[in-house]
Amino acid sequence: MNYGKKEIDSKIDKINSSNKKVFNKIKLNVKIFAVIIVFTLILCVVFSVVGIVRGLTDSAPDINEENIMPDGYPSIIYDANGKKVQKLMGINANREYKKITDIPECVQNAFVAIEDARFYKHSGVDLQGILRAVFSALSDEKMTQGASTITQQLLKNQVFGGGNEKSFFGKVSRKIQEQSLAIKLESTIDKKKILEYYLNTINLGQNTMGVETASKRYFGKSVSKLTVSEAAVLAGITQNPTEYNPITEQQNNEAKRKIILKNMLDQKYITEDEYEEALGDDVYSRIQDINKEKRTSSYGDINSYYVDAVIENVVSDLKQKLGYTETQAYNAIYREGLKIYTCQDQSLQKICDDVINNDKYYQKNTKSYLSYQLKVKKSDGETESYTEGDVRAFINDAHKKRISFYFKNRKKAEKYIKLFKKKNLDKHDKILSESINLIKQPQASFVLMEQSTGKVRAIVGGRGEKTANRTLNRASSSKRQPGSTFKVLSTYLPALDTSGFTLANVMDDAPYKYPGTNKRVKDWDSSGYKGLTSLRQGIVDSVNIVTVKTFQKVTPQTGFDYLLNLGFTTLVDRRETSDGQIYSDIQLPTALGGLTDGVTNVELTAAYAAIANGGTYIKPVYYTKIVDSKGNVLLQNSKSGKKVMKNTTAWLLTDAMKDVIKRGTGKKAAFKKIKMPQAGKTGTTSDNTDFWFEGYTPYYTAGIWLGYDSMFTQMSGSASKIMWRDIMEKVHKVKKLKNKNFKKPEDIITRKICKKCGKLAVYGLCDRALDGNDIKTEYFARGTQPKESCDCHVKYTFSNSTGHMAETGASASTNDKVYLNKDESTYKAQTKDTPYLIPGWLK
Repeated sequence: MNYGKKEIDSKIDKINSSNKKVFNKIKLNVKIFAVIIVFTLILCVVFSVVGIVRGLTDSAPDINEENIMPDGYPSIIYDANGKKVQKLMGINANREYKKITDIPECVQNAFVAIEDARFYKHSGVDLQGILRAVFSALSDEKMTQGASTITQQLLKNQVFGGGNEKSFFGKVSRKIQEQSLAIKLESTIDKKKILEYYLNTINLGQNTMGVETASKRYFGKSVSKLTVSEAAVLAGITQNPTEYNPITEQQNNEAKRKIILKNMLDQKYITEDEYEEALGDDVYSRIQDINKEKRTSSYGDINSYYVDAVIENVVSDLKQKLGYTETQAYNAIYREGLKIYTCQDQSLQKICDDVINNDKYYQKNTKSYLSYQLKVKKSDGETESYTEGDVRAFINDAHKKRISFYFKNRKKAEKYIKLFKKKNLDKHDKILSESINLIKQPQASFVLMEQSTGKVRAIVGGRGEKTANRTLNRASSSKRQPGSTFKVLSTYLPALDTSGFTLANVMDDAPYKYPGTNKRVKDWDSSGYKGLTSLRQGIVDSVNIVTVKTFQKVTPQTGFDYLLNLGFTTLVDRRETSDGQIYSDIQLPTALGGLTDGVTNVELTAAYAAIANGGTYIKPVYYTKIVDSKGNVLLQNSKSGKKVMKNTTAWLLTDAMKDVIKRGTGKKAAFKKIKMPQAGKTGTTSDNTDFWFEGYTPYYTAGIWLGYDSMFTQMSGSASKIMWRDIMEKVHKVKKLKNKNFKKPEDIITRKICKKCGKLAVYGLCDRALDGNDIKTEYFARGTQPKESCDCHVKYTFSNSTGHMAETGASASTNDKVYLNKDESTYKAQTKDTPYLIPGWLK
């Protein structure tokens, strides 16, 4: 470089030149401005971040101790003896709360050691833990602890719904609010209380929430009895309940358990000896043994039909009596830790289940009905659901083959399903769920009630294995035609109670049409018309024509009103369809059980229980009380009942129905192994679609129904009566009930009456009728007994020598004949009375 004077002077001139000075000044100003801009931008970013953080913290939810307390507890169903029957759990509700004083220190320390080692030192946010997490992420190291403190995890679960945000900003926002609230929370609530809430809220797999429920699930004992080794197993589940499940993912859990035990040793929660002892514990063998016991336990996830009925009843009562919405009612049952004390008698329930599910009572080689559900995610993202109806329609249309969907075996059913799926699904469709069930047929339902209290002691809602909750309950939900069981309730009850009839009154069982129609009323008995028949005999032999004629005199409206008073909720007053058709159960066919919709077994049995209970109706009682999680009685179910008929009416109907079993249509229901009065009524619908028997003893009322779900014709009607008999005999035997009679009211009196007219019998006349002795003893409610004497029998005296009528006062040898004075001139068919009528030549 040239450092001569000339060169130096040249440099000085350049520097001092005005242009250069301007340029340098501009350059300096630009740099200063750039620095200011950058600094301003940094300040803007900082203030923006601070503002966002401040805004997020200000908008964070308000919290108090109630917000972070565990919520969601299972409700427990108890039987009549106070034994646990079923646990009802919603999502994240399988929890039993334990105070921190009841949770061993080894359990507390195990969770702190793996989840938040500085829990007792930080103020809600662990900065050291955050830095460690960042470093681990950058260095790709495997973390043994997360950055969230136990306090933050509690807030995430209880306040932020588990923290399942979909966007990155959502996760960051939640984290900021979570940390702010954690600091705030720890300034107001004790560390031990926070840990208590945390240990009662965490998800520990197998649908268990909190350490107490998890301890019972995995170890079969309370958390208070856990060892260090077992505590480490539970703490190991926390991070991922599926991946670290000690039953299904033993290796993963075991690896995590070892880390926890090492942490506990390093953090001086356990000694070296305790550490070695815990490592050598064969804890997973015990877990598997407990799991086997749980799988074979009867305390399963599928509700019984009785529990399903209880749930429906409780929901209804919560809505009607406490003003709950339907959602609130179900939330209360599945999440609010209710204790529901039911009326179910487990010993009686088992008897009912065993008989109803015993194949020996049913016809052999019957087919089963296919129940099919298929849920598919289509290639376009839409979800489609299919049932057996879709499969049937496809087979009918595509193959021109009509099938009933009743099968003898599963193989045949699966053949049709395969054809359906081949046609309706393509290779890109994804099957989300598929269920194939063959439901045994014919089906059955049974209801057992204690009539004096209205308590439902047992329910069978179907035959065969119950595979899901809240399925069809044929006892409480299915509406079926009641057949002749309805005659007693619709007709003979109001006839005796308010319409001036007695069991001695007679109706003529002869050709008869519904008034105003050309439709004949048919009797089930093909042996011919019975002629003059008393109401008692009409009940005993289930005579349709006698019933309809009586109902017509009682009036359908009166009968309908009595039925409503007996608790029936499925009857139709008036219904008009869109095409103008009008339906009503206020009509003559109602007398025979010909209804618009039908009735349920529960309501039918409850109506018969009212007769058995001396005329007092009690709405079926499924539970006695409901207690909330705090021990307060939410609902008390004490039923006093209401009088729906005279006690004399109830007794008279009972006496008539005793004859149904002794000598009528219900003879096969008669007890063989025990002595006990029983009364009942059979019921059969058209084409043998439904078979019923409703009956009772002085202790219990029971109803049984048999039929195909799709209303097919059945072959025999004896099974229902035999099954009813076998169940009721066992019920009375198990309960060691003493033989006692139905209590007869003081106002029941007897009279000798003529069977053909129902009036007072005349000796020498009624007892000498051509058809035999027509005198019998009948019971009456005092004041309803007949006052007039028989006028339907007429005596004629004939000469033995001439065969003609003898003159009055004739001394020759004579004989008397007592004929029945009855006009059958309008009948186009004979009755059993016809041979004994007064001959035309005598008139």
